[in-house]
Order: sequence, then C-alpha cells, then structure tokens
Amino acid sequence: MVVTIFLGATGYHFIERYPVIDAFYMAVITITTVGFGEIYPLSEIGRLFTIGLILVGFVVLGFFGSSLVELLLERVWSGDIKGKKMKKQIARLKHHHIICGYGRVGKVAAQHLFEAGASFVVIDSSPATCEQLQERGYPYVEGDATRESILMEARIKEASGLLALVQSDPHNLFIVLSARELNPTLHIIARSEDKYTEKKILKAGADAIISPFDSAGRQIADNLLAATGGHLKLTTVNQIQLQPEWIIVQEGSGMINESIAAIAHSMRHDIIGLRRNAVDMLQPTGETVILQGDQLLIISEQSEITAPETLQVIPKKIVIVDDNPVIVRLFARLFQKAGFHPFTADSGDTGLALILQEKPAAAVVDFMLPGLNGLEVCRRVRQEYQGGPIKLIVFTGDDDLQLRMRCLEAGADDVIVKSSDTAEIIGVVSRLVHP
Repeated sequence: MVVTIFLGATGYHFIERYPVIDAFYMAVITITTVGFGEIYPLSEIGRLFTIGLILVGFVVLGFFGSSLVELLLERVWSGDIKGKKMKKQIARLKHHHIICGYGRVGKVAAQHLFEAGASFVVIDSSPATCEQLQERGYPYVEGDATRESILMEARIKEASGLLALVQSDPHNLFIVLSARELNPTLHIIARSEDKYTEKKILKAGADAIISPFDSAGRQIADNLLAATGGHLKLTTVNQIQLQPEWIIVQEGSGMINESIAAIAHSMRHDIIGLRRNAVDMLQPTGETVILQGDQLLIISEQSEITAPETLQVIPKKIVIVDDNPVIVRLFARLFQKAGFHPFTADSGDTGLALILQEKPAAAVVDFMLPGLNGLEVCRRVRQEYQGGPIKLIVFTGDDDLQLRMRCLEAGADDVIVKSSDTAEIIGVVSRLVHP
C-alpha cells in the first residue's frame, strides 16, 4: 500500500510536474477512488498513468482490507489470542512444576502451588477440564501426559518437579517412565491406588508415592489418637530398589509366537508394557502374541528392611553454589535423595547471601563463580560466624595442592575435585554433617 502510493506520487511529480504535496494528494485520492476532481488538467500520458494506478490501487486496497479483517477475526474475535499468550507464557518457564491430571487431587495441588506463588503447568486430555483451567488462569497443555511430545510441550527438560495424578495406575506408571527418561534430575511424585502397582511405579523412577485414600485414613487415625491420648506405633518400611528393564525379543528367541501370559508365567515376572513398532501398549492382555522385535517391560522386585521410621524427620539444609545449571540440578536431586533440603545459587554473591540467610548445616561452593569466588565466599562466611557450625566444601576442577591449602586456610572443611565420582561429595558432606 505504501509502495503504491509512493509510486503514484512519483509518477504525478515527474509526468505532470506536480509539486510534491500535490502529487501525494493526487495519488491518495486516485487509489482510494474517493471521486474528487483533478488538481490540474492531466495530459494523455497522465490519464493513462491514472488508469493504471486506479487498477493497481484497487487490487492493493482490496488485499489490504481483507488482510486487516482476517487479522482482527483471528486475533480478537476468535479468542485465540489467549491461547497464544499462554503458549508464550509456558515457553518462558524454568524450574517449574508439571501436574499430570486435573482431577480432585490435581485441583488441590494446583491451588496450593498457585497460592504459594510457584510456577506450574497442568496437563489434561479433557477439553472440558481445559476450559476450567483457562477460566482459572492456569497454564495448561491439552493432551495425553504419557506421550513424550506433550511432556516436551510442557517443558519437562526445564522443570524441577512432576506430579503424576492421573486416575489410572498404568498411565501414571508410563508417565513416570517417560518423565524420568526425559529429565533424570526431575523430582517425581506419583499417585497410586493399588499397593501392588505402587512398587512398580517406584521402580519405574518415582521419588515418592501418594495414595489419597491411605493418606486420608492415616491422617484420620492420627488425629483420633492425638485427640484421645493414644500413641502411634512405629513400623518398619521397605526401601525398594528401583530398576525397570526392557527385554528385546531377538531373532530366534523362544518367546516368539508365545502369549504374554505364558511368558510372564515362565519368567515369574509381570509384563506391564509392550512396545511394538514404536507404539507402547499399557498392560497388554495375556492373549497377546509376542513377535520378533517386540520390547517387553518388566520390573524385578528387590527390597530390603530399614530401621524403624520416626514420626517426623527434619532434613538438614544444604546450599549448593555453582553457575552450571546441570550440576546444580543433579546435586540438588542427589542431596534431596540423601535426606537434605537443598537450596541453590548461581553466583558467589547470591550464594553468600543465601548461606547467611538460611544458616545451613553445609554448603558446597564452586571455586570459579561469577562475582565472588569460592575462596572469598568461605572467608566471608567464617568471618561472619567465627568458625561456626556450617561445614564448607569447595568444589574445583583443578587438583592443585596449593589451591587446596588456600581453600582450607580460608575456612573450607574439605576440597573435592569435580572429576571425582558424584557419590564422593555426598559421602563427604554426610560424614561432615553426621560425624
């Protein structure tokens, strides 16, 4: 439109010798066909030019008008602008939580996260439920949470936690499997209605299991005992070794053309999943015939008895200071699994402020940091607490004796080289905090 007006004004200026303002005025009234008269009499060439300008301008003006109307219909009247805005909001999320299933439990979880000011995304396959989420202003992804593409749309690789709250234990199991594969450092809590399925979900990679009915019954019983002066009985708990296993049916295998039920009986393991031609089937029927190239998902049962469980265990705080987000997320998860309450920072200044604010039992500080380095952080912490109870561990990539001595002189309790095994730093901190 702008180019057409400019060309029209240029033509009148050079063909009819119109002044610049008059040329632009003539071009606009010609293109818009308002019906005003000619400013000056036109020559034959000027009239031919005007005819061409009218035809071209009519087409351009029509295209411009239709595009404008289409844009208004799409962005305003169709309501799609809210959906696009929500997708942009989800695309910016980091360290958020994902809620799979917006049922009765999911609603309560979402409400608590919203009230706490935490960022989260809800995944649900019901269009009616998604309308409710849109009315509440909750970010959501419509689709099946067992599909990797839906989890990726919810930015699972950038998430810090996931709740598998679908009202189907097999679906929760596959959500846990997919989530753990996509994000190994993710903290996963899953819902389970069946004690037998609970073990499988734990072995698939869940960090914890919730059972709404068990939790409600236990809470009611605890409240009753507390009100009547009763005592809670301490029991032992089973720690499950979590290890799902995929078995590939190779060429010549004796499992080919056998049924799922027959193979499960001979293996003495339940077959909870079947992958065929990149398609997963939850809990395949016993009559399903196994073919070459199939993958069977089984979970072995191994457990060990641990010490009696206490009523309340308060985890010790630990601060992790590192500018590498992968290392921070990995060790935050490892320390959480080891029974600590981790806090994280990505620079020396924010790490120092966090240590002074939280007063943790221990702090793991990288030597090379933006702002204050690990050496200065240790020195300032010791100056503030005069050799207090905070254990300081410096994490460095340089195995240098002089650097180690400098860190120890600055107040570090130990120095660990980054190339060491990840279990080493967990063990060092545990020994320092629990001598």
